Amino acid sequence: MPRMSKAFTKEQDGDDDDEVALPPLPAGGRNYITPQGYARLRGELLSLIDDERPRVVETVHWAAKNGDRSENGDYLYGKKRLREIDRRIRFLTRRLEIAEITDPSLHHGGEQVFFGATVTYVDQDGAERSVTIKGIDEAEGARGEVSWISPIARTLLRARVGDVLSLPTPAGVQEIEVLAVRYPAPSAQ
Repeated sequence: MPRMSKAFTKEQDGDDDDEVALPPLPAGGRNYITPQGYARLRGELLSLIDDERPRVVETVHWAAKNGDRSENGDYLYGKKRLREIDRRIRFLTRRLEIAEITDPSLHHGGEQVFFGATVTYVDQDGAERSVTIKGIDEAEGARGEVSWISPIARTLLRARVGDVLSLPTPAGVQEIEVLAVRYPAPSAQ
């Protein structure tokens, strides 16, 4: 059987996956998000559609007119960047379609932990920590935010000030006590 030259096979570039798996949502497919998180994702989507994508399309169009596309860095990078932008647009569109906007300020003054709460707790070693429970697509660990499906958030949800809870960790189950629950104040409209 004749062997085909490797030169004629299409190499797969891992960066070109057309469909990227979305971060997992729990059963039921709810995608809770704060109004601010929704606005930030929507703003990113509109910026990609209205500003960045047209600018990159213009660059690719200009680079394509310059001749040999196989060695044209502007063209090759531009095409790759367009794929990245289109992938992000699809991702944001799907996420915003299933978003369930939940305003944490509705619980302002409450002592029970719900979505959007900032919870201060102490662990069994006496270390005090605060986390804010946010949506999957908006939580930023560097700012002390955790996704509502994270182990700490699932442990804290529905708890009240003074409750002692069992938090599963890689090192084993750890006892934590809820010290305070805060919600943002309702905005004056």
